[in-house]
Amino acid sequence: MNSKRNCREPTPFSNASSLSNPDCRGVCLMGITWKNEQRPSFINFISSFLNANSFRLNFVPIAPDFIFNCGGLSVAFLFVTNWDCNDTSSIFSRVQKLNGQFAHFYVVVTLPTKEQNDSFIRSYFKYDMKLGKPTFVPVQDLEMGFEKIVKIAHARGMCKRQDAIAKLRSEREKSVQGMDVYLKVVTSIPGIDSHDANALNQAIGSIEAIAKASKEYILENTDLSAEKAEKITRLDSLSFCILEIIEIFYWRLNVKVEKFQQRPRSKG
Repeated sequence: MNSKRNCREPTPFSNASSLSNPDCRGVCLMGITWKNEQRPSFINFISSFLNANSFRLNFVPIAPDFIFNCGGLSVAFLFVTNWDCNDTSSIFSRVQKLNGQFAHFYVVVTLPTKEQNDSFIRSYFKYDMKLGKPTFVPVQDLEMGFEKIVKIAHARGMCKRQDAIAKLRSEREKSVQGMDVYLKVVTSIPGIDSHDANALNQAIGSIEAIAKASKEYILENTDLSAEKAEKITRLDSLSFCILEIIEIFYWRLNVKVEKFQQRPRSKG
């Protein structure tokens, strides 16, 4: 049986990146079977803790005890609140079954006594568990265990979100660099300025597409003058080929400069 002590009052995380930040909200799915095995006071603690940290709680019939969705990432948990030294096989059977079903899976185990802790260590090696597959998180009490669960889910979600932001930022920077190269190349055509190059990019696109465009098409789809459109269409295929080579050169040069700037500096 679980300890009959009263659960302490739930409080929001106090650090600067608190879960109570509206940007960090998520959803907690609690398994109905697991819920029915717990004391009402502990369920109330969980509900209050999640509410204090801006998580929504739903009770659903799921295989793990909890599934958190935070930052677009799902993290599953088993939460063993009553370690039975005489029946460890059922726990590890669940662990092994669920381990292959979830990409992000953790097992939180409450071990308040030395006897339970020793039993857990023996069982861990008995059932040939691989380190980190899944990750086991031993804790001393129920509230600490649930706080660990929420912190893990939040951390994984924030990492996912930061990776997505970094990817978007990188793509945006590459897009800006690509446009800078394009402008340098197109404005190398005599009489064509940055405004003209932007107009050609929006209406026609790549240098290859510009090479294939007729004077009439350029005049119809941009605000370039007839004189400028004439200059562009008079360029032969060799000239456009050279422009494309210049574009590739500029692009590779920018990549090399970027890599050089990111290179670790020696302290000497």
